[in-house]
Amino acid sequence: MEQSTLRENEVSASLPSGGDAHLHFIGTVRTPWQSRGDAPRQGDINGPLCTIEVFDHWDLALKGIEKYRTLEILYWLHESRRDIVLQSPANNGEVHGTFSIRSPVRPNPIATSIVQVVSITGNRILVRGMDCIDGTPLLDIKPERSLVLPIAPPKGVHPMDVE
Repeated sequence: MEQSTLRENEVSASLPSGGDAHLHFIGTVRTPWQSRGDAPRQGDINGPLCTIEVFDHWDLALKGIEKYRTLEILYWLHESRRDIVLQSPANNGEVHGTFSIRSPVRPNPIATSIVQVVSITGNRILVRGMDCIDGTPLLDIKPERSLVLPIAPPKGVHPMDVE
């Protein structure tokens, strides 16, 4: 979508200058989709094979990842608008606040996909379940949250007492 185009009933806001967050892309997502219009609205674990390519600098961070068959992939939607506060994603006149929907158009276009791991070779993870365009910057990889047990507080310390 062109930056200047708004759908009927959509409202944009002025973006603040600068910010204090500094992100480091850790890799690139490789998918069969070349444009936003080609990519699915949501990932599907029965969808096409996609590759999570981790930059060589971060190779050691993959140690132990082979234990998991389900991962959460966080990525930066680099082609998304960041200024729309009211949206009509279905273009049907129904308006939603940006924070009440899962649209890629948001002030900080961070997206997540829960993916199924097919294979891991070096710094490449072959997965199913992505929904972004080819070349999307990779922010992080985490084991899917239901697969990870929380770290227990020290014995005798109540979890609510830990700051």
